[in-house]
Amino acid sequence: MNILAQFADWLTVPLVEVTRHNMGRYVDHLMERRLSPKTMTCHLQTIRLFFDYLLTEEEMNAANPITKVSIRLPKPLPRHLKDDQVGKLLAFITDLRDRAMFILMLRCGLRVEEVSRLTTDAIELPRNRLFVSNGKGRKDRVVYLSKDAKVALNEYLRLRPSKARRVFLVQKGPLTGTPLSVRGIQKRIEYYARESKVKASCHSLRHTMATQLLNADADLSTIQDLLGHTHITTTQRYCRVSNVKVQRDYYAAIEIVMQRGQGAGKNDVDGNVPFLDYREETIL
Repeated sequence: MNILAQFADWLTVPLVEVTRHNMGRYVDHLMERRLSPKTMTCHLQTIRLFFDYLLTEEEMNAANPITKVSIRLPKPLPRHLKDDQVGKLLAFITDLRDRAMFILMLRCGLRVEEVSRLTTDAIELPRNRLFVSNGKGRKDRVVYLSKDAKVALNEYLRLRPSKARRVFLVQKGPLTGTPLSVRGIQKRIEYYARESKVKASCHSLRHTMATQLLNADADLSTIQDLLGHTHITTTQRYCRVSNVKVQRDYYAAIEIVMQRGQGAGKNDVDGNVPFLDYREETIL
């Protein structure tokens, strides 16, 4: 309603007379206000849906003026932590509950919502795995526990006072024993980020897991399954930040190229392979 009110205050013509030209001017107006591309896109989507409503429900006799007006959003690279930053951050996380939560994100690639909704019956410690139910896109998947993730989770569960179905619970205050919310988990990582002076978030731990696996030569389709990505193109974004793997692959490949080049040159000198006669007229 706030976005529609701003649009109505700016308009100088009736809604039925709004054209694509008017919407282009409105985009200019939003840019003059120095709004971010994401905020401007939110404005345009809201106004487009409003016109859809007027056309279908109110039977307004006009065309939707915003069907082909859009803002190109930037696609920032996923931010991941370096190995020394991971160690520095974990050194400050001594609380058993918090350590278990964040190691699950770092080693299993769980989203913050998936950690918040994790239940005790989804944990299979003897088989070193977790069942993630109803993840993003309503998809289920299985993820596996590393040694440190299993230890952290086992230590927390052993001392956890409640028998509640949800794994991670509030530990202090009037809500003690109730499931820890997504925002509550985010506040904890914000606290540890301040204390350790490491720029970290819940999602950056997930990005870090994917990047580390890629640098360790894990198959891209394997990482896709572990993260629960629907499209492989989403997982491929991590290739753009995985400089270690790119660097290693480059030097390995270029070494082969150089060896082949040196071998070909030696054969030419020895006379084993005749020189190619590159004449000017043969060059296309």
